[in-house]
Amino acid sequence: MPAVPSTSPATGNPTTSSYIHTLDCNFVDNAGRTLLLRGVNLSGSSKAPVDRPSYLLEDFWETAQDGRESFIGRPLNLEDGSADVHLARLSGWGFNMLRFPITWEALEHEGPGKYDYEFMDYTIRVLRKCREYGFKVFLDPHQDTWSRFSGGSGAPYWTLVACGIEPRHSTATQAAIIHCEYPLAHEPEPAKLPAMIWSTNYGRLLSQTMFTLFFAGKDFAPKCILDGKNIQDYLQDHYIEAMGQLADRIKVTASDLLDDCVIGWDSMNEPFEGLCGWDDLNVNPTSQGSTLRKGTHPTPAESFRLGMGQVQTVENWTFGMFGPSRNGSVTIDPKGFKIWADPGIEPQDGAHPKWGWRRSTEWELGKCIWAQHGVWDIETGFVMRPDYFRYIPQETLSAENPETSVEFVADYWRPHWQLFCDRIRRAHPESIMFIQPPVFAPPPPLDESYLKGRCVYSAHYYDGLTLITRHWNWFNADALGVLRGKYSSPLQAVKIGESAIRKSLQEQLGMLKADSNIVGPYPTLIGEIGTPFDMDDKRSYGWTDGGKYEGDYSRQERALDASLNGADGINGLSYTIWTYCPDSCHDWGDGWNMEDLSLWSEDDLGVTGGGVLRALYADNRNDSSTTMYRASGDDLKASLHKKNAPSLNPKGKAPSSVSLATLSGPEVTGMLSRWRENPYDFLTDGARAFRAFTRPFPRKIVGYPKNIQFDIRKAYFKAVITVRSEDRLKPGGVDEEDPSTEIYVPLVHFAHSRLLPSTSSPTRSQRDRKDEGPVCPLETETSATNGIQSRNASTINFDNIILESSTSENSSGSASPTVATPSLSWHGLMEDPDLLDLDVKVSSGRWSVQGQTLKWWYEVPPAGEPEREYTIELRRAGGTIKAQQEEMRSWMERLCPPSEDGCHVM
Repeated sequence: MPAVPSTSPATGNPTTSSYIHTLDCNFVDNAGRTLLLRGVNLSGSSKAPVDRPSYLLEDFWETAQDGRESFIGRPLNLEDGSADVHLARLSGWGFNMLRFPITWEALEHEGPGKYDYEFMDYTIRVLRKCREYGFKVFLDPHQDTWSRFSGGSGAPYWTLVACGIEPRHSTATQAAIIHCEYPLAHEPEPAKLPAMIWSTNYGRLLSQTMFTLFFAGKDFAPKCILDGKNIQDYLQDHYIEAMGQLADRIKVTASDLLDDCVIGWDSMNEPFEGLCGWDDLNVNPTSQGSTLRKGTHPTPAESFRLGMGQVQTVENWTFGMFGPSRNGSVTIDPKGFKIWADPGIEPQDGAHPKWGWRRSTEWELGKCIWAQHGVWDIETGFVMRPDYFRYIPQETLSAENPETSVEFVADYWRPHWQLFCDRIRRAHPESIMFIQPPVFAPPPPLDESYLKGRCVYSAHYYDGLTLITRHWNWFNADALGVLRGKYSSPLQAVKIGESAIRKSLQEQLGMLKADSNIVGPYPTLIGEIGTPFDMDDKRSYGWTDGGKYEGDYSRQERALDASLNGADGINGLSYTIWTYCPDSCHDWGDGWNMEDLSLWSEDDLGVTGGGVLRALYADNRNDSSTTMYRASGDDLKASLHKKNAPSLNPKGKAPSSVSLATLSGPEVTGMLSRWRENPYDFLTDGARAFRAFTRPFPRKIVGYPKNIQFDIRKAYFKAVITVRSEDRLKPGGVDEEDPSTEIYVPLVHFAHSRLLPSTSSPTRSQRDRKDEGPVCPLETETSATNGIQSRNASTINFDNIILESSTSENSSGSASPTVATPSLSWHGLMEDPDLLDLDVKVSSGRWSVQGQTLKWWYEVPPAGEPEREYTIELRRAGGTIKAQQEEMRSWMERLCPPSEDGCHVM
C-alpha cells in the first residue's frame, strides 16, 4: 500500500481520522488499512412517494400534473422510532455502507427550478440517523427508464411535457408500459405484470426519446429549443442543479456529515443510450446486452408510427429457461391516440400556463420530433434516414473529435459526468465520485483533473437468468463474457452445475473489477447485486403446494450466495446489495413494478429466523378478509385503482391479519424487548436468505485480502492476508487505541447456543399445517383486525408505547424528534460479550472478539523484507446452525454436486 497522504489529493487540506482514501485500487482508511465497504441500497421504496406504489392508479396522473407529490418518509419514517430499528438491523447484519437512492422527482416535482427544501431537510435528518449507526453513505441519483410516468422512476412529470409528450397516451401507443395501467388503461390488472417487463421500456419510444434528448439533443434534435436552450442543456442543467441544490443544502446546514458520513455521489443510476449509435431504425439489435426481448418488441421505426397513432404489427417474445424466443406477432392499435402533446396546451409564442417555459416556434407540438428532423415521413411511414443516430452530424465534428461514428460513453456520457462532477464538488470538494456508465459498458478514460484521486468504479451486476425467470436453475450462462467477445460461440458460455455457475459469476465480477484499470488505480464497488425473492410463483410465501414451502428461502439463498461469493475469492470486492425496503410485502414486493428483492419483509415476521412473533400468527389469521382472488367484477377493478388494495394471496386469505401496524402498544413492546434480549431473533426475524448475505468478511485490513472464502453450509470462513513493509500503519491516523485488522463475524452463523430458537418451536407455516397452538405466547393477548393495512415507509407504530420523548436541534435548525422506550436502546446491540460460539485458528498473531467483531494483530515485515501471508480460519465450535429448510436438489444437481473441480459427466 503506498504511504497514506496526510493531505487530500483533491483539496490539499489535512485529512481527518474518518477520511477514506481511494488509492492502490482500494478504499483505505487514514491509518493505511484496506477497507471493504459492504452494505445495501436504502431503499428501493424511494422510487415513489409514501403510499404511492406503482400499482395504484388512483390520482396517479392528477397529482403528477399538479406537481404536489412529496417524498418525505422515503426511505425511513423518522417520526415513529422505526428508523432506529431498521438501521440497527442493517448494522447488525454487518453492513457498513449504504447506497442512498434519491430521485430527481423528489427534489424538483413542483416545476422547473422549484425545489423541495422540506424533503432535503428530511433527507439530512435521515443521513444523521445513518451516521449514528456508523454507516458511510454515497448518494445515488436514481432512475429507471427515465420516470415513474414512463413506467420506471426518476425524473419529474414535467420533463416529459417539456419534450412535447403526452404521457397519458403511453399505454395506448405502447410508448411505455406503466404498471398501474397494465395491460390496458381502462381495464388494468397490475397484479399480472410479468417479471422484468418494465425493463422493456428501454426499447420503447418514451425512454429512447428522452435519453436521446437528455444526452445528445444538440446533435440529434437541434430544433428542440426551450427557454432559448437546446433541450439537452435544458434537461441536463435542471437535473444537475437539482442534485447540486441537495449537495448545497448538506454543505450549508450539515457540513459535519461530509466525509464523516456522506463520502460521495453517483452521477446517474444505470444511464441509457437512448437511440444514440443505433445502426438501423428498422431493425432491433439481437446482440447480447441489448434491450430485453419480452412481450411486444417494436423497432424504433414502428414505435415512431405508433407514437403518431398508426396501427402496427410488431414482434412478440417470451422469455423462458433458455432465454428469449419469438412468439408470433401482435397488432397494436392506438385508436388514434398520439404520444405527442396537443398544440393547444401552450399558447403560440407564449409561456406554458403551468410550467412557465417558452418553446421555440421551430418546435411543432403534436408532431413526432424525429419526423420534424427528417428521420421519417409521417404520411407514408417511410424511414428516410435509418442510420440517423449512428453518426455524429458533420456540423458538430471538431478537430478534437474527428470520428463520425457515435461512441455513446465517450461522446455523451463522459461530458455529462464531468459537468455533474464539477457541480457536486462545488458543494462537496472531497466527494468521491462514483463512475457508472451504462450497464456492462466499460468506463472511458477520464482526465485526472476530474478524478482528483477521489473516485470509484461502480458497476452493477445481476445473475440475469435468475432475475428474469425468477428461478434458480441448474445451468446458467456467462452473459458478460459473451458481451465482451470471450467466446466464439454462445454455446461455450453455458455453465452446467452449481460449482460451474459460481465460478462463472466470480469470473464475471472479476472482469468488472478489471475495468477500473481503464480509469486508473481506483477501487471498484458493485453498486447493485441481488436476487429476487418471489421465485417459482411465490413458493416461499406459501402460495403454492398448499403452503408447504412457506418460509423456505433455500433457493433464494443459493442464488444470492452464488452472487455474493463472486465478490469474495480473489476479487475482494465492496458492494451494496439491492435492496432493503421497510414496507416490503408478499403481495406487491418492493412496491415498484412487481420487483421483490428486499432482504427483509414484514410479511416474513414469524416465518423466518428465530420467530418471536410466531405466537401472534398462530390464531390471528383473518380468513374473512376480502382478497384479490375473492373479489370479482367491478369490485376487483375498483380495488386495483385504490390505495390499500387487498391481498393477492391465491390461498384465499391475507398472509396474516397480524403485522407491526396492527399490534397494540404492549404487544410491540414485548416484541421489541424480546428482540433486544435476543439479537439472533432480531437479526433473523423477517429476513430472507439471511445466511447468504450475513457473511463474515474483513472490514479493515492491515495489508490487503488475497483470498476470502466462506462456505455457508459448513459455516467455515478462511481469509488469506498479504502484508508488505509499506503496509505499516500511520501513527495517529485513526481514533483507535490499537488499530488492527477487523473481521465481521455474523451472529447468524456463529451464535452461542443460548441464543438459538428451540428445535421444537415450529415455524408459522408448520403450525398452520399441524393446527398447533401458540408455542411462545406473549404476556398480552392479541386480537385479529379486519381489513388490509396501508403500506407505509414503516408499519411499526410506537404511538402507544413511547413513554418519553424529546426534541433535538440539528445543525439545519429543524426540530428532529427522537423517541425513547424505557430500558430499550438499539445502539450497541451487537457489542455484548459472549454472543458467539467461535473456534479461531490463525497462522500468526493474537486476536480478541467483542460482539460480532474479531480484532487480529500480526507483525508487519520490516523495510527491505519480503511480503508475508497470514491466514485466519473461523468455525462454529458447536457445529453448523441447521438451516430452517434444506431443499432437496434436482437430479442434475445431484449428478453435478458443488465442488471445486466443477461438473463431470461421463
